[in-house]
Amino acid sequence: MAATVLVVTALEDVTADRVIEALIEREVPVVRIDLADIGPSLGFGFRIGPDSPAWGGRLRTASREMGLEEVSAVYYRRPTPYAALFASLPQQQRDFAVAEARHGLGGVLNHLPGALYVNHPGAVTRADFKPAQLQRFAQLGLLIPPTLITNDINAARRFAAEHERIIYKTFRGLPPAEDGHTGAIWTQRVDADTFDDSLAVTAHLFQAEVPKTGDARVTVVGRKVFAQQITTADGALDWRQGDWDKLIHAPITVPAPVEAALHRYLASFSLVFGCFDFALTGDGDDPDHWTAIECNPSGQWGWLPDAPTITTAFADILSRKEAAGHDDARRP
Repeated sequence: MAATVLVVTALEDVTADRVIEALIEREVPVVRIDLADIGPSLGFGFRIGPDSPAWGGRLRTASREMGLEEVSAVYYRRPTPYAALFASLPQQQRDFAVAEARHGLGGVLNHLPGALYVNHPGAVTRADFKPAQLQRFAQLGLLIPPTLITNDINAARRFAAEHERIIYKTFRGLPPAEDGHTGAIWTQRVDADTFDDSLAVTAHLFQAEVPKTGDARVTVVGRKVFAQQITTADGALDWRQGDWDKLIHAPITVPAPVEAALHRYLASFSLVFGCFDFALTGDGDDPDHWTAIECNPSGQWGWLPDAPTITTAFADILSRKEAAGHDDARRP
């Protein structure tokens, strides 16, 4: 029986492409699907009963077919939302079709016995909330910026008065517009004098600005840790806002106490992989110079200088050459 890696992601995903190429070079069978292809391009038939207590059956794409029992690992990246497939339906029909697909197809694929998930979508959902991330960082002894989540103008003004500079950032970013295009709201400095009653409409995240000397992106894959210091030529507050080709990267060593906390963080959320962002306030040798900002459990890393070695780490884990590092992340 072939030990197949099931890759769940959208068609255009260069990060997943890297991992798939590495697995193919190792002659590891790979089946790639996008959940929103459900229909002629993605068919399935799954069965369970008294004599077979686990779901079995076949999954068929336009070019491949496999049995569920063949799946040894699931690389769950960024599949197209079901809602995109059913967008042309009336709202009630669309909501019904989305829910049926998520609970039917997703309900089976998210609970494959014995499969290693990198990462399990349920774990991603739990770990995808910035309030939960900041709280876990603090519980693990990592430095975090003073933070306020509020829809109260007076609370926001008091917070601003307590700190020399404050910044605003979104929880999730902008969803696609009606024409399908996406935009971005970058992390930005804000002035309390601009606050008005519109703050009451929704939740806002304010933080005390960290006087940083640079940023660090730390990619953790199982027990492997890859860290790059990132600086911008113009000292931008948010390095994502500018030209990524002009970013200055340099390898950096993560202090041992910080690295240990990152492994405990992933284990606490049953994650195998995560991209951590830190603000650096010194040369990086001292743990007190590392301020934890967030962790993306589905983060991008293909643009980093050490992407080839990160790719190898993913291939090692998905092909079971390397242990995932957290026993509770091995099963759904």
